[in-house]
Amino acid sequence: MSFNILSPGLLTTVQDLGRHGYQKQGILVSGAMDAIALRVANLLVGNPEDSAGLEITYLGPRIRFEADHLIALTGADLSPVLNGERVKMARPVWVRRGSVLEFSTPRSGIRAYLAVAGSFAIPKVLGSYSTYLRAEIGGFRGRALKTGDLLPCIGLTPQGHKLWQALAGAYPAKDWGQAKWTPDPQLYPQPVASPVIRVLQGPDYELFTESSQHDFWHQEFTVTSDSDRMGYRLQGPALFRDEPRELLSSAVTFGTIQVPPEGHPIALLADHQTTGGYPRIAQVITADFSRLAQVPLGQKIRFQRISLEDAQCLYIKQEQDIQQIKKSLQFKIENA
Repeated sequence: MSFNILSPGLLTTVQDLGRHGYQKQGILVSGAMDAIALRVANLLVGNPEDSAGLEITYLGPRIRFEADHLIALTGADLSPVLNGERVKMARPVWVRRGSVLEFSTPRSGIRAYLAVAGSFAIPKVLGSYSTYLRAEIGGFRGRALKTGDLLPCIGLTPQGHKLWQALAGAYPAKDWGQAKWTPDPQLYPQPVASPVIRVLQGPDYELFTESSQHDFWHQEFTVTSDSDRMGYRLQGPALFRDEPRELLSSAVTFGTIQVPPEGHPIALLADHQTTGGYPRIAQVITADFSRLAQVPLGQKIRFQRISLEDAQCLYIKQEQDIQQIKKSLQFKIENA
């Protein structure tokens, strides 16, 4: 049972929710850039939400399924097509052996997630399946997928098999099909153009000049082509401190916005380093990580300041929404 990679796309890697517990040794967390999208994809096929899936960046791969599978696609809409027919996002999709999945023009967002019932038969590295490309660890052989790869799958779980039979049984002559139902899209983040990203004032915010503070809240910043899974480099008005001086290195995390000496901010992402010595002007709230991760290169973003209390309320609401999706899907699958 495997995925036969006919072409890899721009950047397709295996990711889960990250490699936690090793930052004190300098090991990055890594994991899915849009973790909510991966969690929802896994729930749609009856997997635990932290199972490994494929992170597909911008230009998708071409994949032939070498066994019957139950899959789901979430996150960016990269115009997926199965055997030449359009596939809808965010719903279980059953496929028979020999079916071919491919992608076309991106319609919204930049990162799609493909979950398969049972997930992939690959080893964990330091407790995670996530691929960290610079260290060449995790995922499938520590690298992005290549043409000719046979990515092994565990096979349908009992839950996945039950849902596969229920969906495919109604169409015995077809090679694939998809559920007519989908979770309420209001319950999880959707990619939006030129988003407003909500942030907390960073611990080094007061070091910046008044004009730089004003520009940070009121000007647009463009995600440049010199960006990757480690961070978005942003182009906009240069931000400067009142008194440039060396800072002690401090902990950083997903969403920390640092400002190097030239004044152009960097928003750290999934493959961020564990510490940094640049001043931290702001911190993206957890509830907006997905929104940030789906911004394409060249698109503009703005920042909006909110309070810690509001950020915590938004995080709790997001987790409550995911739990609501989880309960609804469990009911659907158990009664399939």
